[in-house]
Amino acid sequence: MGFGLSIEATIADALAEHGWAVAASFLPPGLIHALAADTRERLETGEFRAAGVGAGAGHAVRDAVRRDDIHWLEPPGAGAAQQACLARFEALRQSLNRALQLGLLDFECHYARYAPGAFYRRHLDRLAGDDRRALSCILYLNDAWLPEDGGHLRLYLGTDSLDVPPEGGTLVTFLSERFAHEVLPGRRERLSLTGWFRRRGPA
Repeated sequence: MGFGLSIEATIADALAEHGWAVAASFLPPGLIHALAADTRERLETGEFRAAGVGAGAGHAVRDAVRRDDIHWLEPPGAGAAQQACLARFEALRQSLNRALQLGLLDFECHYARYAPGAFYRRHLDRLAGDDRRALSCILYLNDAWLPEDGGHLRLYLGTDSLDVPPEGGTLVTFLSERFAHEVLPGRRERLSLTGWFRRRGPA
């Protein structure tokens, strides 16, 4: 499966200019469909858990803040669809490092499932006391999403905001320490792969 560099270049240019980027068709429809099927299979086998907030001893499930369920992707047990997806993100990491000198070291990610009406209140992805997360990435896995389905990502851009519909294949990237964001409630199940490119932590 071959991929060109045009999407990587577009993302790099947008990140350099704005600090965020929205790219349609980051992955082909067949791979998006396979990832969505993998997500639902893992949901059915009970591999998802209620997502929490905070880190370490402060980590807790707080329904007033977020109501999604997640499953972390672990490369050693990844199937073919996951491997292809992770390879695509690795190519993006290398391209962004070449273009922007971001020092991105690795990528961690999980599937996320929002039931109808679920949300995630406004927040930053940078964890307290841990500055390794540098670039947030959200890849949508939804088929035939309609405007009336809701479930948009609201990205706060200073005094303005941008609402991005969770259309399958779309990738949203933004600087983790800079942009607060939230997931608005939707009228149908909403699937995504959410991850972070990380820099090296303290020695």
